[in-house]
Amino acid sequence: MRRHWLLVGACGWVLLILMFVSKFINFSFRTPDYAGRSEIFVWTLSSVTTKLPSVVWPEKGASQPYILSSVSPSVVEPIDWHLVNEKRLEQLSTVCSNSSIWNLTHTTVRKFVLDRIFVCDKHKILFCQTPKVGNTQWKKVLIVLNGKFSKVEAIPENLVHDHERNGLPRLSSMTDTEIHQRLNSYFKFFIVRDPFERLISAFKDKFVKNPRFEPWYKHDIAPAIVRKYRRSHHDDSESVGLRFEDFVRYLGDKTGRQHLDRQFGDHIIHWLTYAELCAPCDISYNVVGHHETLELDAPYILKSAGIAGLVSYPSIPPGITRYNRTKVERYFSGISQRDIRRLYARYQGDFSLFDYPKPAFLLN
Repeated sequence: MRRHWLLVGACGWVLLILMFVSKFINFSFRTPDYAGRSEIFVWTLSSVTTKLPSVVWPEKGASQPYILSSVSPSVVEPIDWHLVNEKRLEQLSTVCSNSSIWNLTHTTVRKFVLDRIFVCDKHKILFCQTPKVGNTQWKKVLIVLNGKFSKVEAIPENLVHDHERNGLPRLSSMTDTEIHQRLNSYFKFFIVRDPFERLISAFKDKFVKNPRFEPWYKHDIAPAIVRKYRRSHHDDSESVGLRFEDFVRYLGDKTGRQHLDRQFGDHIIHWLTYAELCAPCDISYNVVGHHETLELDAPYILKSAGIAGLVSYPSIPPGITRYNRTKVERYFSGISQRDIRRLYARYQGDFSLFDYPKPAFLLN
């Protein structure tokens, strides 16, 4: 009997020792990402040597992403942004060669695309404008580089978008020879953003707030969309204004919207795809920046273009460029799965080209 209790006691001590040791040998841990979700990292040799880790944000509001150190899993170090850009360009190239979504990723480099590209001949830079991702600030940078103003803070807001007076020539204003020469030799970049969050920004800016007083959005475009796409029989008055669900239905209508788009003209640039705006599969860009990591993309672009000592990107309020899943869920709540799937089908090329995750929380 005594031996039995001694054996039980010994087993208990062994279990306690194993539990204690396990605390020191378990390298799995959890870190939060910028969207508020948790992501599990398991420290293995293959994960260090064969794959570039995803960008990790240590806490909400932080401005410095990191990777796990190869020295110790408890040590973090800033990520090499050149590797991030190379990974983005590799992703872009892979998707561009995917024939199954070719029609969503390729576009002809015609005048419409060339109209979107601004030129800085003095420093050999081309910038393709993608609305609703902070383009105003990049225009200010180019205006300073072209010598119109000495610093970005001195540029009046109403001048930035006045393309007759801001000193920013468009690539479309040049001869074919000049266009090809610049496309082949200049530093080229543009900025992207989560496609659905960008659409929310476009909707708010043009149909809700309209801070630059562009009355045609509310007085011409909104009523035309309401007449064609509002389903409610109880409140179909145009005076109610455009709702986000009307906007989503219009954008997801593959064939029906084309007549309206021709009617709206260039005003639709605020919700066109990145492929339609900048032809990223047909023009070889040097850098693709992301709005969500603009705090690090901006200085990297300035350095890569060789202008870091000549101009500064305007200060960015902490956290303002982060992806906001809660806002996306709020705007899409109440919109039918059918309409969301149609919208995703239109912007699938953008999600794939720039490695934005498929919004399964909306589609499933």
